[in-house]
Order: sequence, then C-alpha cells, then structure tokens
Amino acid sequence: MASMLPLAAFSAARRGRSRRAHKGDSVRRVGWLMSTSERDSESQLWLGAFREGLQKLGWAEGRNLRIDYRWGGGSIERMRTYAVELVALKPDVILGAPSSAAVALHRETRTIPVVFAQVADPVGLGLVESLPHRPAASRLKFLELRADPQ
Repeated sequence: MASMLPLAAFSAARRGRSRRAHKGDSVRRVGWLMSTSERDSESQLWLGAFREGLQKLGWAEGRNLRIDYRWGGGSIERMRTYAVELVALKPDVILGAPSSAAVALHRETRTIPVVFAQVADPVGLGLVESLPHRPAASRLKFLELRADPQ
C-alpha cells in the first residue's frame, strides 16, 4: 500500500503544479503528516516503503526532493498545528494519514494537492463527494485499497 503512495503523490503534484507558478528550482517539496509518533514501527515501515517507491521513480532526498516530516504523536491538536505549518511551507504535495491528518489538511488548504491514506470513510468526513468522485487536481487525492481475500 505505501509503495503506491509515491506515484499518487507525484501524480497529484504534477497536476497541481501546472495550476501554480513553477518555483524555478529542481527540488520538489513534499509534506508528510502522520498521526503517530516518529518511533512507531508501523509508521517507519510506511516511511521506508514511501522512500523506496520514490527512489524507484527517480526521487531522492537531498538530491531532487525535500520531505518535511511532522508526527502528531496521537494528538489531534498537534495534527492541526502541523497541518498549518506544512501548508505554510507551500510544498508541491502533502501526504496525510490517517483520517485525523487528512481532515486537518483538508481544513487548511484547497490549493496544495493532498494525498491521503488509511481513511475509512472519506465521504462521511467530507473529504470527497463520493467514492467514484475524482477530486479537483488542487484538492485531495485518495487511493481506494482493498484487502486481497485469500
């Protein structure tokens, strides 16, 4: 699942960038907002898969990519604060997970593309109008992921 996020993130960034002025630099900026602690083992697995996926697409931190990390540590208030901080940095795209991150980011921006994951009810939370609905390029993106029945 996390390995699909880099593709979704940069697809959203590419579409969003065409609507915004190009910054003129060759380094893309990504915001990363997770509700967990940085030390959470599952979050580290997600981050590792995200970085690996980016590498496969030719993106590397310190070379052509900067990622601004924020970890909510389970605090809704911290998530809101970090959403404001990340939006102020004007990244090309922001990744948020789970629902609390997606909602906080949705409240703060309608211009920066947001890719969200681990959101059980994006319609109920007001993040999208319907599951088949494709959000505007400058709004939210989501991946519908289903467990493989075995």
